[in-house]
Amino acid sequence: MFNYQIIIEYDGTNFVGWQKQKNGASVQQAIEKIIIKILKEKIKLYGSGRTDSGVHAIAQSANFILKSKINNKFLFLNSVNFFLNQKKISILKINEKKKNFHARFSAKKREYMYIIINRIAPLSLESNKAWHIKSNLDFKLMRKAANILKGTKDFSTFRSSSCSAKTPIKTLEEPKIKKTGDKIIIIFRSKSFLQQQVRSMVGCLKFVGEKKWSLKKFKEVLSSKKKTDCAPPAPPCGLYLNSIKY
Repeated sequence: MFNYQIIIEYDGTNFVGWQKQKNGASVQQAIEKIIIKILKEKIKLYGSGRTDSGVHAIAQSANFILKSKINNKFLFLNSVNFFLNQKKISILKINEKKKNFHARFSAKKREYMYIIINRIAPLSLESNKAWHIKSNLDFKLMRKAANILKGTKDFSTFRSSSCSAKTPIKTLEEPKIKKTGDKIIIIFRSKSFLQQQVRSMVGCLKFVGEKKWSLKKFKEVLSSKKKTDCAPPAPPCGLYLNSIKY
C-alpha cells in the first residue's frame, strides 16, 4: 500500500465546501472522481480541514491510499490537472508519505488568511476573492483588537452552532494584520479552529474598525462565550486556507 499527499489550490466560489455533501458539488468529490478515472483504482481523499462553501485554498493538504505505486508523478499531475482546471482546482504537488501520515490528524498547525478590500469602488478583479467594505475602517484599532485574541482561550463566542469540536478552547498565535493600499490582510495560526471561528473573529474586527465597538466591548464579547454576542460572520469569499504545517 502507498500513501500519497497532494497539495491543492482551489477557488471555492462554486463549491458547497471541501467535504462531500448531498446538496451540491464539493472539492473533495471533484478530485476523487478524476484520480479514480486516471489511476483506475478507488480511493478516498482525506483533507486537512473542511473549508466551507465559498472558501478558497492556497495550499490545502490531503492524502489517499493506493494499492499500486505512482511511478511518474509528473504525468500524474499533468493528467489530473488537465481535467480539474475547468473546475478551478489545481494539484500543485504530490508526495509519497509514510503509512501513518494523515492529512488531518498529523497536522501541527493550520494557517488561514482573510482579505478585506476597503474602498468605495466595487471589486472587478477580486470579485468573490475578498470582502468588499465601503465604510472606512480604523486599521490601528483592528490590529489592537486582533492582538487580544492571542493565546489559549475559550472561543465559544466565535463558534458555529453546528460545530462538532470537542472543546471550544484553542490556542491562537499572535495574529498578523497588515494594510497595503486599500487591502487589509489578516492571518491566523493555530493547531485547529472551531467551525466558522475565523470568519466570526473577522466579523467582530470589522465592528471595531467601524468604531461600532470599542476595544473594551470587543473584550467583553470574547469573554461572554455567547454566540449571540458575536457580530455577523465575515463572508466566505475573503477566506483562504493558506498552509498546513506537519
